[in-house]
Amino acid sequence: MDIFEKISSLAKRRGFIYQGSDIYGGLAGTWDYGPLGVELKRNIKNEYWKTMVQMRDDVVGIDAAIIMSPKVWEASGHLESFSDPLVECKKCHHRFRADTIIDEVKLKAKDFSITDYACPDCSGELTEPKTFNLMVETYLGVVEGEKLKTYLRGEITQGVHVNFKNVLSSSRVKLPFGIAQVGKAFRNEITPGGFTFRSREFEQMELQFYVKPNDEESMKWFEYWKEERRKWYLSLGMREENLQFKKHNQLAHYAKAAYDVEYNAGGDWKEMEGIHHRGTWDLSRHEQFSKQDMTYFDEESKERYTPMVIETSGGVDRATLFFLMDAYYEEEIKDGDVRTVLKLHPKLAPYKAAVFPLLANKPELVEKARGIYDKLKCDWMIAWDERGNIGKRYRTQDEIGTPYCFTVDFETLENDTVTVRNRDTMTQERIKISEIYDFIKNKLQ
Repeated sequence: MDIFEKISSLAKRRGFIYQGSDIYGGLAGTWDYGPLGVELKRNIKNEYWKTMVQMRDDVVGIDAAIIMSPKVWEASGHLESFSDPLVECKKCHHRFRADTIIDEVKLKAKDFSITDYACPDCSGELTEPKTFNLMVETYLGVVEGEKLKTYLRGEITQGVHVNFKNVLSSSRVKLPFGIAQVGKAFRNEITPGGFTFRSREFEQMELQFYVKPNDEESMKWFEYWKEERRKWYLSLGMREENLQFKKHNQLAHYAKAAYDVEYNAGGDWKEMEGIHHRGTWDLSRHEQFSKQDMTYFDEESKERYTPMVIETSGGVDRATLFFLMDAYYEEEIKDGDVRTVLKLHPKLAPYKAAVFPLLANKPELVEKARGIYDKLKCDWMIAWDERGNIGKRYRTQDEIGTPYCFTVDFETLENDTVTVRNRDTMTQERIKISEIYDFIKNKLQ
């Protein structure tokens, strides 16, 4: 069983991620986050926001609409070039992205013969590649025949750029500064797959950082954000050997540089986040199509110019998937006994701690444990479990990534101390009940 299968099995069994519309056979490329998954995903987004907005003086946040004027997508180039090459099997009628079957270099150069390739599913004959636009269409209005055709956003980027002047006029930002956003995007993927890696509905966390249109200065910021984003993943526990940068050798016509932060997913490097130097493309295009001034007036130099943009664009769902993969361990305890454990960073763990009474049939233990649980849950997500023996409860918390378990036993009734068990080392120590709050708080620094 490969790592994708192990994670998808764990995710469903423990309530991290379910197939979308599961009881109706599922809807390909859509996923529902369960009780634990929604907490993990929320923690990732909160850490992103804290790092990128709360702790910085040069970045502000925004939450733009999912549905925008169709002119936005015309200006951004999505209606013209946001597409994948599609081939279809003439026998089984399955559809595939052509670049997963045909060598990408040959495909772009149109230096291939489709007869040299066959359907991966049934070996049938394939059609010639056709352009397939990834934008998801929708219609607004109440009168049939008069509805406005528009799109669910294919990326969250453009919602920032169309609000560039609004942010300038309503806040005190000045160049260089950034606008961050976390939100949903939609793509009509031909072949969604790899569990949540390639989905039709997904969430992005992005920064658009505006700088002077100076090549040397803008490249310094590009290198800065490239390293900052790598360090962010490392700061939340991702192993350094599982991260690498991949340079884009073929750039979009407007781009000056582009790198991906990739994750080693079971020996296959997968894109997790992109860092792009977008030049002045976005603001220039929106100025051209909207006829609105999108320039910036520099008070110090008394110049007016169109800023360049450095973009960092990461997938929340991909980050969630890869943090799960990176934290997944199968460890032999003794005599072939293997425990599954998620060694998630405490900041990301769905539950920061668990509280147990040693025995569920002893009211005095349950009451004492409940008092601790009720106090802690005011500040953090805390697990409560009184089912089965204590060993099975520990194993359950290991598998869902809970860093610490506090057990109330008979000694607690004598001296107000509890046993705290460490998830990663399985070691135990006793601490006072009065010290539990600060114990957890210090682990989350």
